Amino acid sequence: MSHTKENNNTSITTRFKQFNKQESAGGIYLIIVTVIALIWSNSAWSDSYFQLWHTHLKIGLGEWMMDYTLHHWINDGLMAIFFFMIGLEIKREVMHGELSSFKQSSLPIFGAVGGMLVPAAIYVAFNTGTNFLHGWGIPMATDIAFAIGALSLLGKRVPFSLKVFLVALAIVDDIGAVLVIAFFYTAELNFQALLIGLVLFGFLLLLNKMKVFKMRYYVIIGIVIWAAFLYSGVHATVAGILVAFAIPNRPKSRIEKRMSDNIMSLQALKNTNADDLQDHHKGKEMHHHISYLRNEFRSFIPPLMHFEHGLHGMVNFFIIPLFALANAGVVLDASLLDQFNSPVTLGVLLGLFVGKTFGISLLAWIAIKTGISSMPANVRWIQIIAVSMLGGIGFTMAIFITNLAFVDPNAIDLAKMGIIVGSLLSGVIGFQLLKIFSKEK
Repeated sequence: MSHTKENNNTSITTRFKQFNKQESAGGIYLIIVTVIALIWSNSAWSDSYFQLWHTHLKIGLGEWMMDYTLHHWINDGLMAIFFFMIGLEIKREVMHGELSSFKQSSLPIFGAVGGMLVPAAIYVAFNTGTNFLHGWGIPMATDIAFAIGALSLLGKRVPFSLKVFLVALAIVDDIGAVLVIAFFYTAELNFQALLIGLVLFGFLLLLNKMKVFKMRYYVIIGIVIWAAFLYSGVHATVAGILVAFAIPNRPKSRIEKRMSDNIMSLQALKNTNADDLQDHHKGKEMHHHISYLRNEFRSFIPPLMHFEHGLHGMVNFFIIPLFALANAGVVLDASLLDQFNSPVTLGVLLGLFVGKTFGISLLAWIAIKTGISSMPANVRWIQIIAVSMLGGIGFTMAIFITNLAFVDPNAIDLAKMGIIVGSLLSGVIGFQLLKIFSKEK
């Protein structure tokens, strides 16, 4: 029993290190793309930047036609895949990871709640009585790629338990952001389309219950659910989360039940020499054993893990950078900079930089002092505060919610200016604090 538990812990640790490495590289790549977007949108080719994203792309079959701008396809289409991956991560963490028990999950949950409520309260304080109050959800989110990317630059100086805390915090934060989008940033509802999407989601849950493991069924039905949500008025990215929750997290086959057949095939391959492969019948037999083992090994991996591993690279190195390229461009002219002290910009900036730091730290302190949670191993309070500050890097999700909250282009630009400056302050100062107060190893 203890041996199994040790293997599970090792597996979780290995998966986290792989995840951390990919998120770190994705975060660095994201910084580069963001800088490109800002330079491009403020260069002599600024018009081409905005014209590109407003180019229409039509996809249709017969009389059925979907006609949206590239910006819309990225934000409502590709980002649904991003949210699908978030849903997979949430399901995995809830079932087997850092959120699988209350003792493990309580500290990041408390921290994430504080990191959502305090930034929203700061924004509301600045914008009460204005037409921009609807943007209260903007400073609530943490960009996990940027945050992990900043943390990874310190390498082994940062305790592993602190990295786990930040990832778990960001995942809980994502759950909050998805709920905010679903309940507070939903347009007028088309109940017929919504009903179709929910019925199909129920059908996916039934497939999971019936132990259907063919991934193409989940992909095809998932795309239809996305389209139904797109037409329903509920933001289409919510469909990505729901479909992810329906993906099976258990393997098709258990390795111990198929061990004897696998050993026979492995033994047959082991006893094969080069001369045997020249013989047609023996070569055909070897091909059969190899195909059998390949399919067997695939059946030992849960579909959820297949999807998650398959999508990580595409999401981190294509979808999120493309989203940043299409959304981070802000024309920083004199008229916009003159509005730097606007309620929108200050509410978002201070919500991210001050609100995240104070909210996460305060609720984490309460959870630990009351005995609900325990301090992560080898971690000091100043490091918790520094990581809380890194939580103020709200880039991707904050910009995403900005586009849902506002229609006015000037309000969107003011919010983006607050996001960029708030995220920059949170990242640079949080990183420096960690660097100063983390010992070299």
